[in-house]
Amino acid sequence: MSGNLEYNRYEKARILGARALQLAYGAPVLVDTDQSEPILIAAEEYDAGVLPFTVRRGMR
Repeated sequence: MSGNLEYNRYEKARILGARALQLAYGAPVLVDTDQSEPILIAAEEYDAGVLPFTVRRGMR
């Protein structure tokens, strides 16, 4: 997450799901955690603001 950007619930769900899949396939964990479930690790990483994801929004 870059800066102080606010994501809506659909964007957050997509980011967490994508990161959890990466973790399930062996990606390195970006924060120190005691969790073992990929979705919980992804949530901790999201809360810490260390995920390298961006969201592209279209013109409305």
